[in-house]
Formats: sequence, structure tokens, C-alpha cells
Amino acid sequence: MSKAQVSLRKKDILGLETMSSPEINLILDTAKEMKNIIDRDIKKAPTLRGKSIINLFFENSTRTRTSFELAGKYLGADVVNISASSSSVAKGESLRDTLLTVEAMGVDIIVMRHEAEGSAQYAANVVKPVLINAGDGAHEHPSQGLLDMFTIKQYKRKIDGLKVAIVGDILHSRVARSNIWGLMKMGAEVHVAGPQTLLPRDIEQVGVKVHNRIEEALDQADVINVLRIQRERQKKGLFPSAREYARIFGVNAKRLALAKPDALLLHPGPMNRGLEIAPDIAYSEQSAIQEQVKNGLAVRMALLFLVLMGGIQIEAAN
Repeated sequence: MSKAQVSLRKKDILGLETMSSPEINLILDTAKEMKNIIDRDIKKAPTLRGKSIINLFFENSTRTRTSFELAGKYLGADVVNISASSSSVAKGESLRDTLLTVEAMGVDIIVMRHEAEGSAQYAANVVKPVLINAGDGAHEHPSQGLLDMFTIKQYKRKIDGLKVAIVGDILHSRVARSNIWGLMKMGAEVHVAGPQTLLPRDIEQVGVKVHNRIEEALDQADVINVLRIQRERQKKGLFPSAREYARIFGVNAKRLALAKPDALLLHPGPMNRGLEIAPDIAYSEQSAIQEQVKNGLAVRMALLFLVLMGGIQIEAAN
């Protein structure tokens, strides 16, 4: 055995499709340490003092933007939030010019959310600061995928060998894509279910098991990740009505009972209660939805720390 360095220093965080399992483990292990800071009375560490972070959000966000902001501040960095509506984008400035303007201010990290798939990769090619993808269209949302895995490990102690059911609007979900890539790399058996119109074509080719009936996906599942129905991304006609969707694909107590008795229930938020998830199980004992929010902060603290400060030494085979 020899020492090998696993490091994210100066690396862009664009998606879990291109991230290795050692890198994922590094982030999850670091997040566990960061969670201790969140639980303190005084939530401050000087680790990133003197560093600057820009949260550049072209789409609305509560959980992701706020947690990235708090993550930077808890670690001592200077954090500025920019939204499209309050920036020169509203005056017609291009994405490239906005990025170059931010870069010229000497920032260390740009956390960006944009409605276009591939925008994160484009931004990373344009500017030198570290780019963290906070969601690019329906492509990926890596920090959400990481926080979901962190939550699973917290409750289940492992990911390898678990049956994870991802149900709902797979087609429009960047959360689903990041979860699929990350969970499969960590050894989970991933099942997806939803209306045929909300399943990507040929999705089974990535290695997931596809079901048209939600009951089959939930059968003996260890983890259920219920996706939000993204009405803002949908064209009319993808399913008959909200009531019909809830009847056929909504996760309720009866369907939850098909999973293992200790199955973990997740949801990326915000929830459409009564549509994709029943109100009575959204905050049940099996639900970790509120814990996901706290874990999201820990994971984003870990990401900011690791891309600026590096990694750790691990044992690796020669």
C-alpha cells in the first residue's frame, strides 16, 4: 500500500457523472466534519478567511442559494449574491460578459445556477475561478446529489448494495441525474419510475432499472427519493391532471408500506404536497426531508473547503 492524494483543490464541480468514487467519499467524509460546525453555538470557522465567493443565480432558489451563502460565511469567506433580475443581465448583458465581470473582481469561487444545460461547463471554460454548478437546466445538480448520498449514509451507514427508488419527473430533473450517477458509482441499485412521458428515452442504458408502475420500484426499497413535479419546465399534456398523477404515481402511506419497514424517504424540495407526496408521510418518522436541508449546508461547506484547500491522504494499492 502507498499514500495517494485525493484532492479537489482548484477543481470545478460540474457534475457527478465525471466525479470519481474516491472524490465522492472525500466530500462525504469532509461534510461529516463540517456538520459539527453547524451544531455549535457559534457557527464560525476562520478556514476560508480572505477568500471570496460569488453566488450567481439565474434561476430562483431558496435552499441551494441560502445554504451556499451560509456555507461560505460559516467558513469565514466573503460572500456576495447576484441574481439575474438585479444584475446587468436584465439589461441584456450576455452570460460571458457577466462571468468576465465577476472574474475581474478577483473572486475565488463562482457558484452558478442557470437554466441552460451545459452552462456550467461553458462558464468553467470562460473563467479561471473555481466553478461550482448549482444546477444547469435539467442536466445536473451535483451538490443535491451529494447531500442525498450524505443523508443516506447517515441513516443507513452505507450506500453500497441498497435499493434506491427515484420516482416522479425524471425527464426534467437534474436532481435525478446527479443521484443516478452518484449512487451507481457508490454501489447502489437504482430504480426509477414515473409516467412514460416523464422518463428520458433509453434511460435504462445508463444502468438503472426502469418501471412504469411505481409499486414495482418501491417494492422492498431501502430508500425512496420523491422528485418534485416541475410544472415550470413542462409542456402541457405530459400527464392528464395533477389529481390523476397523484392517484397513479403519488407516494402515499399505502405505497410507502411496499418498501422496507425502515425505508428512508427523501425529497429535494420544494414539495408539492398532495401531488407527488402525501402530506401525512412528508414529515413522518421515515422522512429525512428536513435533515436533508441541514445536510445540504454541511455538504456545501465541504465543497467550498475542498476546492480551495485541497484533500487528504488515503491508502491506495500500488
